[in-house]
Parts: sequence; C-alpha cells; structure tokens
Amino acid sequence: QKITNRFSKIGSKPSLVAANVIETIERTTEYFHRRLPQTGKQVELLIKGDREATALLNADLFEWVLENLVKNALDAIDHDDGVIEFVVEEERKRVVVEASDNGKGIGMKRKKDVFRPGYSTKRRGWGLGLSLAKRIVEQYHRGKIFVKSTSPETGTTFRIELRKP
Repeated sequence: QKITNRFSKIGSKPSLVAANVIETIERTTEYFHRRLPQTGKQVELLIKGDREATALLNADLFEWVLENLVKNALDAIDHDDGVIEFVVEEERKRVVVEASDNGKGIGMKRKKDVFRPGYSTKRRGWGLGLSLAKRIVEQYHRGKIFVKSTSPETGTTFRIELRKP
C-alpha cells in the first residue's frame, strides 16, 4: 500500500505540509531497526539535532528519500562497527539534514554520477534510488540534495536542504 501510494504521488502536484523532520526520520529508522538483524551487519542508526525543526514535507515521499540513503549506506558499510547518522539543524530559511555513514565512500570520479539515472556500483538494482531521491527533494520539495563529503577513510555525507513553513 505504501509503495502504491508513493508511486501515485510521482507526477502529481505534491502536497507539502509542515512536519517535524526528526519524527519523519525516526519513522524511517524504526523500519530499518526491525530489519537490521536479517542483514547480518552491526550498524548503529543515530539521529541528532534540533528536535523542533519543521520543514515543508510530503512525508511519504521524503521517507522514500531517507530509505534510499539508508539502503545505500548499508551497502557501503562492509565492517562490523557501522554507523549511519542523521543530523538535523535549522538555519534561517531552511532545515538541513545531513546523512552520514562510515562506509567505503564514493570515488571522486563517481561523485558527480551518483544521481544519474541508471548509475549503480551494485550487481543488482536499476540505479534509480539516488536519481529518484534527487527528483523528490529538488522538484517536489524545491530543496537541494548533494554529496557534501566522501572519502574511503570516513565514508559519505549527503546534505539535504528543505524549506521551512
């Protein structure tokens, strides 16, 4: 039902409402907390920052963005002490969400390709997750998403900028 609901929103005018960003992230991480034991990975999911931060969101679509970021982070973490962290901060005219992992990072040559439809480093999948995330953030939410930093030693941080109500 949730997937059908999400696809029905693609291509239609989005309904954006003021929503608590950390609560939205918590709903997504709860889903992964239940499924992490089946992956066999030891990964900690952390949420920090401004608990009162409110942005204009379509929660169903924004949760889809978060799911894609978590799935990619889980794929990038190939060790037992994995960490995926979301940090939420309110700025003057926007709310910033930084999603970081301590995975293997993205090669500098590939950094600009990660949002291109069809681009993937995985054996399976269609390479649509991050291109869909970019479309949802930029076209539907009129925000921004980009790779803030990446390196093989520290992992990757994506930055999302959302509008305040």
